[in-house]
Amino acid sequence: MDVCGCPPERLKDTAALAALFEELIVLMELKVVGQPQWHVFPEPGGITGLTLLAESHLAVHTFPEHGFAALNVYCCRTRKRPDFEALLARHLGAASCRVRELPRGVEA
Repeated sequence: MDVCGCPPERLKDTAALAALFEELIVLMELKVVGQPQWHVFPEPGGITGLTLLAESHLAVHTFPEHGFAALNVYCCRTRKRPDFEALLARHLGAASCRVRELPRGVEA
């Protein structure tokens, strides 16, 4: 997902990003493996976050200087799609969100 129009302070807030991940994990019934990892870059940089899942991973890269975040929700099994636009507006203050879904799997 490409997330645009976010207030820079939200994109520098590890707690806001962690809350977004937690809500996605609950809504999508994902299983976390290990502890989430967060790397905070020096100013004016943002944050990179990664949560390893039994199903694959969640990752986010924020660019506060551009009001932009890239979020990946990678699952090896089909899950119910949450309202990503509403979640990202609530957690990151996103003005817009472009969701791209790519079906994955082995063709028989």
